[in-house]
Amino acid sequence: MRFSFSEWLRFVKIASAVRNDLRSRNLDGIGWLRYSRSVRKFLIVILGAFISTIPLAAYSIPIEKTSTKPVEAPNPNDPLEKEYLELLAEDDASQAEVDQWIQESQGSTNFSNATLSLRIRQRFEPVKKRYDDFLRRNPKHVRAHLAYGSFLNEIHDEEEGVKHWEKARTLDPRNPAAWNNLANHYGHRGPVTNAFVYYAKAIEIDPTEPVYYQNFATTVYLFRKDAMEFYNIGETAVFDKALDLYRKAMKFAPDDFILASDYAQSFYGTKPPRMQDGLVAWTDVLKIARDDVEREGVRIHLGRINWKLGNFSEARTHLGAVTNEMYATTKRKLLQNVTESESQAKETKSSAATSPESK
Repeated sequence: MRFSFSEWLRFVKIASAVRNDLRSRNLDGIGWLRYSRSVRKFLIVILGAFISTIPLAAYSIPIEKTSTKPVEAPNPNDPLEKEYLELLAEDDASQAEVDQWIQESQGSTNFSNATLSLRIRQRFEPVKKRYDDFLRRNPKHVRAHLAYGSFLNEIHDEEEGVKHWEKARTLDPRNPAAWNNLANHYGHRGPVTNAFVYYAKAIEIDPTEPVYYQNFATTVYLFRKDAMEFYNIGETAVFDKALDLYRKAMKFAPDDFILASDYAQSFYGTKPPRMQDGLVAWTDVLKIARDDVEREGVRIHLGRINWKLGNFSEARTHLGAVTNEMYATTKRKLLQNVTESESQAKETKSSAATSPESK
């Protein structure tokens, strides 16, 4: 299924507001398809504000990180490398400018969707032509194919983007980024079993890159039935496999808040929910939160888990530390839930103490 431009635009309007660290892990600044790292942070902290109204199984949100990571570091003084880096800079500049336009259009009556979409296409067109020209002259430039594939995915031309990722894989089968990016595609479009194979191949080539483990973990977690059939294991084993992949990713990125949050959220969706493990995981996430918004978002999670576990005092302590207005509604609902559950627990205990069986 392909999204209409208006649907894509609505998502980008959200994404543009929080897209602030696209150049993570030295991946050459090429963004991820529907869920950039910044959008994931946005969703993690915002979901904390709606956590009491969303079903547990809905917490895990797909995230696929594309990569243009070179196998070997290129020579920055090489003229061709300089041209390539200039092309990447123009790509990033166009994305940043479009993000700015979208931010400015929010709440404004000066821009219709049609006008904005035309303006965006016109801004991206010269970048597209420059990629085409560069690859016409340098058809075996693997990283350019990877970067162009990511650019095309960003501008909603997935089919062409996949062709360039496939070309990169053909040119350099030992480049893990090509396998990772194609796995992302198969995770979206199917067959999802190809994603399992391609992520495993990326990890085989580069077993130290946390992005590959995280993408693999998310795909296994979300497509549990496919994983059960492919690996011939039960659902509990699938959850264990996904969680183990998350832990391997965290081994190589121990301070990654987004990754640690993905791992912690996964415990909501296991059957049954592994609340005690989730409590440990969110406690670890709190230690690496980088600002008050992240910390308070995590405390919302900790308040909820402690409430579910019957740790009412601990739940109140965490919720009491939440002061950001964005969490006010959820905080109030959770505190109400804590009070009601604690009252019910006391009544149950009292009834048990006075029942004939207790005498």
